[in-house]
Amino acid sequence: MMETRGLTKHFKDVRAVDGIDLTVRRGELVALLGPNGAGKSTTLRMLTTLIAPTSGTATVAGYDVVREQRKVRERIGYIGQGNGAGHSQRGRDELVSQGRAYGMPVRRARARADELIDSLGLTQTADRTVATLSGGQRRRLDIAMGLIHEPDLLFLDEPSTGLDPQNRANLQEHILRLRARHDTTIVLTTHYLDEADSMAERVIVVDHGRIIADDTPQRLKAKHVGDRIILGFDSADDAATAAHRIRDHGSEPYGRRLLITAEQAPRHVAGILESLRIEGLVPAEVEVTRPTLDDVFLKLTGRSLREGGAEQDTDELVGV
Repeated sequence: MMETRGLTKHFKDVRAVDGIDLTVRRGELVALLGPNGAGKSTTLRMLTTLIAPTSGTATVAGYDVVREQRKVRERIGYIGQGNGAGHSQRGRDELVSQGRAYGMPVRRARARADELIDSLGLTQTADRTVATLSGGQRRRLDIAMGLIHEPDLLFLDEPSTGLDPQNRANLQEHILRLRARHDTTIVLTTHYLDEADSMAERVIVVDHGRIIADDTPQRLKAKHVGDRIILGFDSADDAATAAHRIRDHGSEPYGRRLLITAEQAPRHVAGILESLRIEGLVPAEVEVTRPTLDDVFLKLTGRSLREGGAEQDTDELVGV
């Protein structure tokens, strides 16, 4: 569905994207993550034909993003971070107009609008002006606009930003339901790592314009962080002694606490405690933690997802 080779984008002295090789298969849901300024938004703009690459190649839905821009745009949906519908327009009218812009006959555009209004839970609000809709309703309308022409590939750029937890959960449910129904390929960017963890089959981490990790959320967590067992002792000496007694797992004392990294940690707790008991070392506290994508991200980049300067706008960089 999508493939890039050596994709780069330079703005004056800024290397925003620095040689990205990426393949997305039909029907996948892929999360593209990176700190602010990592190059993910610039990558999306190249893949959606909004800006041209400096070098390298990219094909989307089988078409070259430079030579066949119109073909690419006919086959993708793109939901950006802002609202796409006119505030003074009715939601249903905006959907029909969007369909007509893609060359759909009026009857088909209206029928398709009705389908999306029903499947995205907009039946009660579709005939209201956009300005009167809540944030969650507007985002669902944006997604309907991106899906009106039944695209093969849907780009979702920060779809949940600004939504409260309930609306975020509702929107995620709608996206997953639509994907299951239509087998739409989805590329998602998000600052909510729990969203990527629960929705995406693959997580791709971008930093400094390069891909630094690409795998399932489960394998990324196991490979880069691992499950952890935290034992608390009465003294730092006991923690250090316990670290020497544990040979089958990586362990490191931090003051009175001992951090043990072990795959499938809950299965090992009983054995570790028994071996320490035999040595006369009984921890006062035991805690088992499973890694999150936040832990993976911090391990890979040395930053949290929201750290760093805001990603510089490409329109500003090219002087448009």
